[in-house]
Amino acid sequence: MPPLTRKAETFSALVLEVFQLNGLLLQAGDRLSAPAGLTSARWQVLGVIDHGPATVAAVARTMGLARQSVQQTADALASDGFVEYVENPHHQRAKCVSLTAAGRRALRKVELAQAEWADRMAASLAPALLASALKGLREARLRLEKDLSVEERPHEG
Repeated sequence: MPPLTRKAETFSALVLEVFQLNGLLLQAGDRLSAPAGLTSARWQVLGVIDHGPATVAAVARTMGLARQSVQQTADALASDGFVEYVENPHHQRAKCVSLTAAGRRALRKVELAQAEWADRMAASLAPALLASALKGLREARLRLEKDLSVEERPHEG
């Protein structure tokens, strides 16, 4: 591996920390959502469509995930009665995923558990530290989004 600059080492350490944090957050999410019959992935999909019906592709874009994995999650949610597929006024073939009453109840149950958990977790962290971490992660995400969008543009030549 080529040598890294000090800044690159720090950024790489941040990436590894985020990967580890993501794994732990998914575990915590699974624990929080299990009493409602959900998983972290199912909870995330319900959270997106809580704002209104959306296509699987739109949910995937919002979550930054592959459409196929969101399709599998949405199909499982539909099979369990948490969502239903409804007509899409903007497209004949791409149906929208919509919350059912059971999905809304499950989501609200998880939201209550998450609020209590977030209060407990935040209580042991200094507010300034949390604010600084949020600011740094948000800035890193925005720069990564910009970098990825530049790479996706067709090259002229």
